[in-house]
Amino acid sequence: MVRFTLREKQASHAIPALVSSFFYVYLIVISECTGKAILPQSQPHHLVITALGVDRPGIVNTITRHVSSCGCNIEDSRLAMLGDEFTFIMLLSGSWNAITLIESTLPLKGAELELLIVMKRTNASRRPPMPDTAFIQVEVADSPHIIERFTDLIDKHQMNVAELVSRITPGQHDLPPTLYIQMTAHSPTRTEGTSFEQAFNTLCHELNAQGSLRLYSLSDADSSEAISPTR
Repeated sequence: MVRFTLREKQASHAIPALVSSFFYVYLIVISECTGKAILPQSQPHHLVITALGVDRPGIVNTITRHVSSCGCNIEDSRLAMLGDEFTFIMLLSGSWNAITLIESTLPLKGAELELLIVMKRTNASRRPPMPDTAFIQVEVADSPHIIERFTDLIDKHQMNVAELVSRITPGQHDLPPTLYIQMTAHSPTRTEGTSFEQAFNTLCHELNAQGSLRLYSLSDADSSEAISPTR
């Protein structure tokens, strides 16, 4: 059985990106020599990038500096620490040339930094406002399936989770750890707010959780707010 070292594996992954880089430079040279725009210059293109790896000082700055050097703009980003790993998600915009350059060079930079890089082109057109939006905050003693219960509640009311943040803080004095959940959900159609509030309060009562629910509707001048029973 043939075994490869980590460096050899990284080098093998970097070869396709290196070939793409040479091809990109070739197109630029041909374009400048002929005076014809071989590379299309139309509307801004967009690219979603996820970088995952061991956290170390200066690594985020190294990534953002490389993005800027390729001529791309960071339109949106998220960064989180998960254990010893960090994950950095970015939405980039730029010309076709700039996006192609970052696509061909970032894998090399990722191999250098020992990062797992995932890239995907996307459309970033502005989405129309949703008729109803729910903002949820929950504090509850941690146990398995808690987050699933709230995401299932949202799904049953035909709403889509747009944002989910959770964290666990250690318990003190023989108390169990505490789970904090924050979610934003949208509904593509008008929802029955009262029904959702009742279901949310029932779930919080069942789980002995302290939670708050704020519902906003585009068709209503005022927002409604419901507070679940406290523990």
